[in-house]
Amino acid sequence: MGDNVRIVIDTIGGDNGAAVCVKGAVKAVKKNPNISIILTGHADELNKLLASEKYDESGIEVINATEEISLHEKPVEAVRKKKESSLVIAMNLLKEGKADALISAGSSGAVLAGGQFIIGRAKGVKRAPLAPLIPTTGEPSLLIDCGANVDAKPEVLVQFAKMGSIYMESVMGVENPRVAIVNIGAEEEKGNALVKETYPLLKACTDINFIGNIEARQIPFGEADVVLTEAFVGNIILKLYEGIAKMILGELKGAIMASPKAKFGGMLIKESLLEMKSKFSASNKGGAPLLGLKGLVVKIHGNSKEEEVISAIEQCRAFVENDVSGKIVKGFEESTNGD
Repeated sequence: MGDNVRIVIDTIGGDNGAAVCVKGAVKAVKKNPNISIILTGHADELNKLLASEKYDESGIEVINATEEISLHEKPVEAVRKKKESSLVIAMNLLKEGKADALISAGSSGAVLAGGQFIIGRAKGVKRAPLAPLIPTTGEPSLLIDCGANVDAKPEVLVQFAKMGSIYMESVMGVENPRVAIVNIGAEEEKGNALVKETYPLLKACTDINFIGNIEARQIPFGEADVVLTEAFVGNIILKLYEGIAKMILGELKGAIMASPKAKFGGMLIKESLLEMKSKFSASNKGGAPLLGLKGLVVKIHGNSKEEEVISAIEQCRAFVENDVSGKIVKGFEESTNGD
């Protein structure tokens, strides 16, 4: 499959089935011939879906999987026992250097477990965080961590800040990205024990642009490029974001449909409304990369459609071509005492 950026997609486990992965892969290789896709899953189903598409067949490969990891299984146990599952096969392809990046819409727990136990952390990296882009009134911000490390230590959060800065600069093109830690106030002395211990360490870092605390109400206004927190708070922020976005869009739609006059007004601002909806959509932001591993793993929503798959593929391409993993490794090459 040449020297292209090779991306393996786990097609089992997403809410919308393998079809969205196939359609996303086909559209991605048509758009960018420098991308090669490997699909792991039920080969008969995948080949049948591909047979109805027109594309360069050298750009997509299918590898059969005979097992599945469900959302109800214990992640670590499932990853260790189900060697022929779609996810584990994909993880091993990445580990063996037969793929440059991996995308999965399956079990978050299994993706995290596989990333830790199969791919492994890069030298010097203490923990691997999940880091999604979140919408703001300006350019998106990176939320790190949003679900992988609930009980992180201060030195781990410092590493997250460095990883996030590298990602935003290398992939998103943000020069000297602003890093802020989530807190309940702007004052340096505020916060819980973790934040109070972490703050001076971040302040002493010369290789990040630390701007201090950020309160939750400031996050949607893009007042930091890297929003730093441990996974418990990060996951709450992410879920609240998703819920509020759904509520606002639903209420807005209800108001527009409430009367003929409102419907007419809605037609006049339709283009602006679509732009606003796009800001809240995950389809143009890719997935949440699990940073700090020896290879790139990207977790996309379980209910992702083909647009989200395409966006995640493009995200992986940018990540690999900019050697973000290599830059993270270089940044931590002297830190060899990982947990």
